[in-house]
Amino acid sequence: MKTAEFLLEIGTEEIPDWMINNALKDLERLFRQSLEKHSLDTAVSYRTEGTPRRLVLVVENLAECQPERQETITGPPREVAFDDTGNPTKAGLGFVRRAGIDISELETNDDGRVSITRQITGRLTSEILAEIIPEIIVSIHFPKTMYWTGKSGPRFIRPIRWLVALYNGIVIPFELAGITAGTVSYGHRRLASKKIEVSSFDDLRDKLQQSYVILSGDERRKKIESEILTLMPDQLRVRTNPRLLAILVNITEYPTPILGNFEKSYLTLPEEVLETVMEHHQKYFAVEDKDGCLQPKFVAVANLDNDSGDIVRQGNERVLRARFNDAQFFWDADQKRPLVNRAEDLRTVTFQAQLGSYFDKTERNQKIAVGLAQALSLPNEEIRHISRAVELAKCDLTTELVGEFPELQGVVGGLYAKHQGEPLEVADAIYDHYRPSGVKDEIPRSRIGQLAAIADKLDTLGGLFRLNMIPTGSKDPFALRRAAYGIIRILVEGNLALSLPELCAMASANENTAALEEFFVERLRYYLREVRGYRQDEIQAVLNASSQQPLEVVARAEAIAAVRSTEDFELIAVGFKRISNILRQIDNLDDFSARVIDEKLIEKGAEGVLFEQFRALSPRVASLKDSGHYQEALILIASLRPVVDSFFNDVMVLTEDEIVRNNRLTLLAQLKKEFSTIADFSEIVRSND
Repeated sequence: MKTAEFLLEIGTEEIPDWMINNALKDLERLFRQSLEKHSLDTAVSYRTEGTPRRLVLVVENLAECQPERQETITGPPREVAFDDTGNPTKAGLGFVRRAGIDISELETNDDGRVSITRQITGRLTSEILAEIIPEIIVSIHFPKTMYWTGKSGPRFIRPIRWLVALYNGIVIPFELAGITAGTVSYGHRRLASKKIEVSSFDDLRDKLQQSYVILSGDERRKKIESEILTLMPDQLRVRTNPRLLAILVNITEYPTPILGNFEKSYLTLPEEVLETVMEHHQKYFAVEDKDGCLQPKFVAVANLDNDSGDIVRQGNERVLRARFNDAQFFWDADQKRPLVNRAEDLRTVTFQAQLGSYFDKTERNQKIAVGLAQALSLPNEEIRHISRAVELAKCDLTTELVGEFPELQGVVGGLYAKHQGEPLEVADAIYDHYRPSGVKDEIPRSRIGQLAAIADKLDTLGGLFRLNMIPTGSKDPFALRRAAYGIIRILVEGNLALSLPELCAMASANENTAALEEFFVERLRYYLREVRGYRQDEIQAVLNASSQQPLEVVARAEAIAAVRSTEDFELIAVGFKRISNILRQIDNLDDFSARVIDEKLIEKGAEGVLFEQFRALSPRVASLKDSGHYQEALILIASLRPVVDSFFNDVMVLTEDEIVRNNRLTLLAQLKKEFSTIADFSEIVRSND
């Protein structure tokens, strides 16, 4: 069967940079699903590329038509389709009429029903593409969409301006939003806006390159990185910033780095302020020396082929100078009122309508933070520092600098606190108390900062859960999942032995306290799986045992992963599964766990050996667990494997003698209870299962 290339280009007004990559993934996903549905997915390959003004999909090795297939249509029973004389009934005639066949073509199946088997010729791929492309385009997911041809027209992230749809070089005829698919694309908006006739993906890529559009995002990235290197004076480099680089790749079609300068006098401002202005507001790279110190230079990336006459460089320098002047003015103006004098101003800054102002939140945060410190038995000096840090942490919300650069909240507070003579421990805690703000962000550097961060996030979680504003599905407008995940990370990575019930009690979620604890457990589960990389059965095993203290949960999961490959570990899991299956038949399992084993009823042989081993190992396992030696405890439990195997081979647990049966159930119930406090062995799946 012949195959060919399919090319689709959706030309638009500028798409927001952060939406492009996800839109391309969704475009490919939708095409995969549609081609699979139409049996056209065999041996095809996909490629997507995007720029601010276009989304491109290429499908290679796409068959020219669907494969032929056999179709069997089953009708009524033969005795219903024909009468006693062999003539077709109304039911039989109706069936052949609907099937489009002659009555003589009917066959009778083994089940007595009439049927017809026929060959179905596959449809042309070009016909199918013409049907599915418009639906796929408007199905691409964007957080927001717009209509531009009228309220009854299709919606898309930006107005569609042109469409290229070619299969084997031939146009796939369809129309969308008044735009007819064709062979015409467009180059760079400023540098080459003329129409481009294209016949294939290679032709599109090459002609766009000639028209100052680099279609490949990877190539645009390489161009930025390599040309920056040629710009850098000796001993200088751009400060690493993957996030900014990704933005610049997706806001340019022909990126050209430009080196600019600013006055050294601005270096008296904190680096955090200067870099925020450059990155967040101007999308410039900061420049540093080999020791990591900021230098009075920056790199802008223009969507042009060159900077003739240094016009772009001078314009960027002028804009940056104005922004730095603003920052300097706000910094100086803010120093006239120390943070401590701004606390009352927080009464006028609303945190949440039903939860009050940031002044109210600060009071709640202080109570939680001090409670956390006391739970950890911290010295009084640290408790005072924590209380002071939380008292001042939100005060920078009232400053001019944060008003102009909201990305700097917390950071500005820490810088001001240090500048105004607060203890370094307090200043650093204020600086860090929003951390971690994302998956890759670091947790606060100090224990004081960690507790301040937990208190702030915990109050937010407790307050919103108290108001029944609990995230559902993918909706999480207050980023509560991120807050809970941040707390989990701080507890584990900060080595803080605090339990989730303790935290949830301090959060004051009222009737939703249990829901909040489960919310934390799900974030802990995510952390174990996505960050630590533990297997699903290992995660379930440790959470079944106990999910209360995240630091301990992670240590137990680490122990399971470490000893899993030992000889007896996975095999003992089989024995525990059998124990669990037997005990599942008991209604009052807790009652059996609390009973006393009657030694007189223990038979010699396998049952007696298991009982003696259980009695000998229990205190040793408990001691190892209490001291945090989980690996050693797990290995000790796993050593029971041959004894457990012998017990099930030789002993009838559910014997007819009720007294003996209950005694054996008591033994198994206590065995499971005692040896499942580190991990529920019954959840472990053998590698070869």
